[in-house]
Amino acid sequence: MSHRWKILAPVLVILFPVIFWLLLTRGHNKYKRLPIVAPFEVNAKGDTLYHTIPPFELKNQQGKSISEKDTEGKIYVANFFFATCPSVCPKMNEQVHRVQEAFKDAKNFQILSFTVDPENDTVEALAAYAKKMKADNDRWWFLTGQKDSIYSLARNGFLVPAAVGNMESDFFHSQDLILIDKEKRMRGIYDGMDPIMVDTLIDEIKVLMKEYN
Repeated sequence: MSHRWKILAPVLVILFPVIFWLLLTRGHNKYKRLPIVAPFEVNAKGDTLYHTIPPFELKNQQGKSISEKDTEGKIYVANFFFATCPSVCPKMNEQVHRVQEAFKDAKNFQILSFTVDPENDTVEALAAYAKKMKADNDRWWFLTGQKDSIYSLARNGFLVPAAVGNMESDFFHSQDLILIDKEKRMRGIYDGMDPIMVDTLIDEIKVLMKEYN
């Protein structure tokens, strides 16, 4: 054994497990599978059936009819807001804009922002708001429609915990950003006011995209 090898051998013995661990954990993190965070039930056959987002039909900021069919084959992020909100919503949607920019060139990715004040958030009002938020009208849809439909969708579809109370008099908004997969299942809920949580959302969208590749 050469003198050089005698020197290198102990170093390699120490470094090899470290390098192997780094490669292993890097691969694990890159290709991990996100959990499904929605409720589920097991049918008589033993199949696990997860809660999915139900059908809906609303108008976007361009006056186009948007339904669950327009999200077929897409990963999307959903949130609830209202255009005249002076505090939480603007800050939250500034973070949503970061998500838009992170995936501006991605295929089959969408953002859906549902107004909880449809009486005031008309198509025209949402068009102005979208412009203010620097939204890509093809990528980021601001949606309005019947109040009872939107509130029912928030409560029973996206399971927004703030959507409680009497539907006719209740008024709410949530700072949750909800990640939905191509099967319309909930894969993550993130605080839209927390930039670090939004960083996590961006990372986990990438993980979910890998899951479909």
